Amino acid sequence: MEVVRVIPCLDVKDGRVVKGVSFIDLKDAGDPVELAAAYEEQGADELVFLDISATIEGRTTLYELLRETAAAVFIPLTVGGGITSLSQAAEILHSGADKVSLNSAALLHPSLITEIADRFGSQSVVTAIDAKRVGGTYRVFTHGGTKATEKEVVEWAKEAESRGAGEILLTSMDRDGTKKGFDLDLLRAVTDATNVPVIASGGVGELQHFVDGVVLGHAQGILAASVFHYGEIRIKDVKDTLFSNGLNVRPVESSSRPSYLEAP
Repeated sequence: MEVVRVIPCLDVKDGRVVKGVSFIDLKDAGDPVELAAAYEEQGADELVFLDISATIEGRTTLYELLRETAAAVFIPLTVGGGITSLSQAAEILHSGADKVSLNSAALLHPSLITEIADRFGSQSVVTAIDAKRVGGTYRVFTHGGTKATEKEVVEWAKEAESRGAGEILLTSMDRDGTKKGFDLDLLRAVTDATNVPVIASGGVGELQHFVDGVVLGHAQGILAASVFHYGEIRIKDVKDTLFSNGLNVRPVESSSRPSYLEAP
């Protein structure tokens, strides 16, 4: 049975972690370095660090902040924001990231996915897809969710996989920050059409939503932000809930926390 990964997301703007609803009305949520260290201590399996204004502002990721964050943790770190070339991806990976996340640049230059995968391996390339329902279908949005494209989500996910992406980070813009749960129709459409791991993002508000994302949406990673940032849900409780529902999770390494065996 696949191990389900619990992944806090650090959306960074102007050097601070922020969170909003449907990508707007952003509010401060803390220092990225401090939060990253705290999440590792709490048992997070991975972290996602997204410089959400880099593409809009036409700049690269904040490398110094990235290096500080990477130095604070030992769990895998995925970094995205403003990556437009192989050399930038290389600098991010050399600055401490384990994976790079491509969103807008991958849409503009799909060959970039292949270039990075060929150089560093598919496991180092995550294609991030910001999806929103438009009429009767789901469309891909870029530039921090501010620009619509004509790309249909499932077709783009399949293309990204064929070009070498080792993972897909799928965010529902409609559900982002609403705490109403994942868009399970969207999630299933992508997980059923692809063969790489899919990380579900957008909409977590209660513990059952994590279970639904895996059991009903077939996700292999569950990403959340505000419920972790503001202490509404603890990572330990997420893992307890997943485990009690027959799902396999990694142990939370602490003498004061329970160990987890492989679920039946």
